[in-house]
Amino acid sequence: MKIFQGITEIAGQMGIMAGELKKLGHEVNCYNSFQSYLGYKNHLQYMTRENIGEIAEELINDHEVFHFHYAQTLRNDFSDLNYLKGSGKRAVMHHWGNDVRFHEQAKERNPYAYTGDSPPNQKMDDRLKQISSVIEDAIVQDYEVYDYVKDYYKRVHVVPIAIDLSEIHYEDCTPNDPPLLVHAPTNPFFKGTIHVERAIKRLKDTHSFRYRRIEKMNHDEALKLYKEADIVLDQILCGSYGLLSVESMSLGKPVVTYVREDLMNKFPEEPPIINANPSTVYSVIKALLDNPKSWKEIGLNGRKYSEAYHNSKVVTEQILTIYNELPKL
Repeated sequence: MKIFQGITEIAGQMGIMAGELKKLGHEVNCYNSFQSYLGYKNHLQYMTRENIGEIAEELINDHEVFHFHYAQTLRNDFSDLNYLKGSGKRAVMHHWGNDVRFHEQAKERNPYAYTGDSPPNQKMDDRLKQISSVIEDAIVQDYEVYDYVKDYYKRVHVVPIAIDLSEIHYEDCTPNDPPLLVHAPTNPFFKGTIHVERAIKRLKDTHSFRYRRIEKMNHDEALKLYKEADIVLDQILCGSYGLLSVESMSLGKPVVTYVREDLMNKFPEEPPIINANPSTVYSVIKALLDNPKSWKEIGLNGRKYSEAYHNSKVVTEQILTIYNELPKL
């Protein structure tokens, strides 16, 4: 199968899936128009959006399956969808959150939600209508994102974030003395950094620990620091967990993040995260610091969860099943 993925790399996901698909004998070309300090490189070809648009017809002719990401196709105006329609090709759109997180809707179920990275509602609605007029299938990472797109597509598939466990090993380490807490905000507003650091400041008065904020660092370098941590503090506003939480669980680290209560039973099993929102983050971190004997078991459960549900081999099999069942356009 000859597969196109593009045109925005989100959290290394295109590269991870491409690597697994290639191992299974498929030809995969990933075009990425978005470059950041995170430095994702695996299986990616960098090209501007304009240049990708210029070769849209060639790309359509050369591939069988199109796996688009982040509410983007080959051209800014979605005119490439006219070529895809009736071409006999297959296509799916993968939404990741900020591309479809309608502002008021997000606040309805989560008063903490930050939607400052999402476009205006009308723009998201217009995009979704254009895309779904041709592409009938979407993929989302969880049911937090599912709600925003379920009324646009005929089928919405929930597929977890993928992680290459051959590169991220369980760290069965003796706790640091004093313990190290890390927080890695790619966007401090989205992650709720102000609330995390307010709690950290209070706890400094009563507890002995080190705190490190990891920013503007490429992914490989940041991962080395996560390995040194005793506790990872992730996003506490969104209402579901992201890549850092998955990486932390895979490393065997207790991870503090916020998952909405109404979403807990939507996962295949309850994720072994330490749940905290801005109202509870101080008491949650305090309880963790007061009970270091619990860290190992929490971390081990996190690793098992990642192996069961986030393993790139498991996730890619789900993706491949979706590809095979996509209708021809």
